[in-house]
Amino acid sequence: MKKIFIGVLGVIFLSLFISVGFAESQGKIGYIDLSRSFDEYQKTKDLDKELEAKGDMKQQDREKVVQEIRKMRQELELMNKNAREKKEADIEAKIKFLQEFDQGAKADLTKERDNMVKDILKEMSDVIKEYGENNGYSIIVNDRVLLYGGQELDLTNEIVKILNNKYKTVPGN
Repeated sequence: MKKIFIGVLGVIFLSLFISVGFAESQGKIGYIDLSRSFDEYQKTKDLDKELEAKGDMKQQDREKVVQEIRKMRQELELMNKNAREKKEADIEAKIKFLQEFDQGAKADLTKERDNMVKDILKEMSDVIKEYGENNGYSIIVNDRVLLYGGQELDLTNEIVKILNNKYKTVPGN
């Protein structure tokens, strides 16, 4: 049993050294903290502010409908039976409209956020690929799959700088 364990351990170490040697012979290796790059990218910050403003506008529209419902309920107390039934139906319709508005607003904002994230990640991927090709990298990985990487291999700051510089040069930003 001990010999099998030592044999397996030997194979693991041998494969590790072979893969490291192979990687070194193939070129440079680097990694990127995609989450931090995404968060520090000025375009992400600007689009988040835009989405937040749109969300605030939807919230204001929602609040107007809520106020209308409250007003209708207050009026309801002063009405006779026939008018009250009509007003209750109107209130129910308004509540249904509010629920649909909430669902639609949430779906719209979520879809817009998803599209924004997709576009930014595509843009980041293109910049990372171009950076790797221009600087002789064979492998650039996401830090989430990395168990250990020395600070000298971290390309995050360089990629964020490139992204932000490109974004600044786009008219209207």
